[in-house]
Amino acid sequence: MALADDLARIAAAAAASAAPGEQVAAVLPTAPHAGGRLYLCAFETPAGERSWLALGDDAGAIVERQAVRDAVSVAALCELAEEVAAGGDLDELHSRLVALRLTENPDGIDEAEASLLELQRVIGAPPALATPARLDAIGLATRRLELALGGALHGSPFADAMRGAGDMVDALTSDVERTYRGQLS
Repeated sequence: MALADDLARIAAAAAASAAPGEQVAAVLPTAPHAGGRLYLCAFETPAGERSWLALGDDAGAIVERQAVRDAVSVAALCELAEEVAAGGDLDELHSRLVALRLTENPDGIDEAEASLLELQRVIGAPPALATPARLDAIGLATRRLELALGGALHGSPFADAMRGAGDMVDALTSDVERTYRGQLS
């Protein structure tokens, strides 16, 4: 079954458990480990209060705390990786590379453009399944682009951003656990 179909099925199951007036605000598909998907479902009240529930492939509630933590972590890290890869605006970067090719045509522009197109392919269009392999692929494609743009001597802004992600992941994990719609074990 296609990911979009799975998301629709899980969103319908989540909506069936929503309280009156409450809406499903998001369904984040994850596969933090081999062997099945976990869907992080965010619910929102009209007052803007948010709660969470993780559902498995069978649309059953997940009650294992570590499974929920792993899903939150991989979802947050993949989202951050997509947002900060090559500065975040890949279309703008592509436009600048095309302009540079037309005006100066420097050595290495072909490699930079090819690396950017590969990064765009890896990131793709939503929806995307958050997995450790996806996170690795985004990181590798971003690093190739950084190197093609001459970043070998200056470190990696992407790696720096990802190293600083711990606090953000911890805060989201705490929020999910605090507002979880069930007892985690």
